[in-house]
Amino acid sequence: MTFHALGLIDPLLRTLDALGYKQPTPVQKQAIPAVLAGRDVMAAAQTGTGKTAGFALPILQRLTMDGATAPLCIRALVLVPTRELAEQVYESFRSYGGNLPLRSAVAYGGVPIDPQIAKLRKGLDVLVATPGRLIDLHDQGVISFELLQTLVLDEADRMLDLGFERDLDILLEALPKQRQTLMFSATFSDQIRKLANGMLKDPVAIQVAAANTATKSVKQWLIPTDKRRKPELFLHLLNKLGWIQALVFVKTRKGAEALVKTLLEHGVSADAIHGDKTQPARLRALDRFKRKEVRLLIATDVAARGLDIEALPQVVNFDLPSVAEDYIHRIGRTGRAGMAGEAISLVCADEVDMLRAIETLTRQAIPRCEEPGFEADHRVPETAARGVAAPARKGPAANAIKAAKTAKRPAGAPPMAKAPAVAKTAARPAGGSESLGVYTPPEKPAKSAPRERAPAKEAAAPRRAFAPGGGSRGPAAPKGAVVVTNGRGAKSQARTEGRAAAKPAGRKSRSGPR
Repeated sequence: MTFHALGLIDPLLRTLDALGYKQPTPVQKQAIPAVLAGRDVMAAAQTGTGKTAGFALPILQRLTMDGATAPLCIRALVLVPTRELAEQVYESFRSYGGNLPLRSAVAYGGVPIDPQIAKLRKGLDVLVATPGRLIDLHDQGVISFELLQTLVLDEADRMLDLGFERDLDILLEALPKQRQTLMFSATFSDQIRKLANGMLKDPVAIQVAAANTATKSVKQWLIPTDKRRKPELFLHLLNKLGWIQALVFVKTRKGAEALVKTLLEHGVSADAIHGDKTQPARLRALDRFKRKEVRLLIATDVAARGLDIEALPQVVNFDLPSVAEDYIHRIGRTGRAGMAGEAISLVCADEVDMLRAIETLTRQAIPRCEEPGFEADHRVPETAARGVAAPARKGPAANAIKAAKTAKRPAGAPPMAKAPAVAKTAARPAGGSESLGVYTPPEKPAKSAPRERAPAKEAAAPRRAFAPGGGSRGPAAPKGAVVVTNGRGAKSQARTEGRAAAKPAGRKSRSGPR
């Protein structure tokens, strides 16, 4: 199938030909006709499969055929979770619409708002924005949604989670009820799907490949080690394997800066990108990395979604992500557009629960490779995806066990005694760890013996929550509290506190505490 067969107009076809696009990807084949027909769409496809073109091309065509905008008005709105992704999606619209008489712009926080207001005064056909800055623009009365036709939630699973719920509710209340809504992402949990279905009207569901899976072109493996030896191991691998360029993910902003300092001290060019850096600094770091002026880019999960870095050979998980879905988005920065890529994870014993969650989500066991000299003193317990056997272990210990099993008894040796019967085991209690062995229930006391009262259960420790942006742990916010996240100042907080929680049109309210 060709792009011409999908019904795209000649100016778009000429642009695609100039960009070297020959045939549509599977997600584009299904999404483009549905969007052109005005249908709501919920599309899940692996990273690097052309989701942006899947919604940008038909939106540009509909806007070209349907008239013009007006001052302060926008006709298509694309909401994204991060500033970096906003820039990238905006550049895609500019590139695809190069032969069309349409105006587009991007709006996000961390930069002056006046230039963004100046562009809005003339009216726009397409606006790509982050939620916080869009609310600021709306509150100042410099944007109108009166002519809005299409709303896109890119990386929709992230847009619908609790981090953006309040902002999204405010925006959905302000948008026209009659509109086309499109949702695109690489991962959708069951909970997010339920929320999404409440916002969509008779949507076209698109599922390319199995849900929540990484592209097959990415080779995945992990190295178990101790947490304190991760920097040393990373430098060792960098020299041993001769990595030319790699995107390295860490858990915290402080950890990103510490790793960059270590690398620079060893003569390795590196830069960092995280939430504590100004937006111009983040964009400069990303641009330097894309132009290969630095060898390594150390990043938090602000760089996990949507970024398209041409021919990136390696992604390294210096720390595993706290959310399993983010692993898929991280490693999706390599192996894009059918090219080969490699994803390496350095895993310590503290991260075994995260590893288990990732393998369960992706339904595959990540192969382990022991690096001589960096074996973990604190063993990383074996894990395996549900229904998938753990990969075979290699090494002296495994060979010794195999030799012991296959060794022949010497002639004349007494017969081996039968092993005593093992008591029937029960399921492990909730919250147990495989590293503790198999749980065996105690023997039941005789009927005549008096039953001892079970000791009172210890009070559960208060739960602690991760601070926004992957920072250090702290006490969870009390119920009803307003948490001010990155880019939200006093005005945004005051505005949010004074506004009643908006209910989006058609969106089902969630039961229980929010």
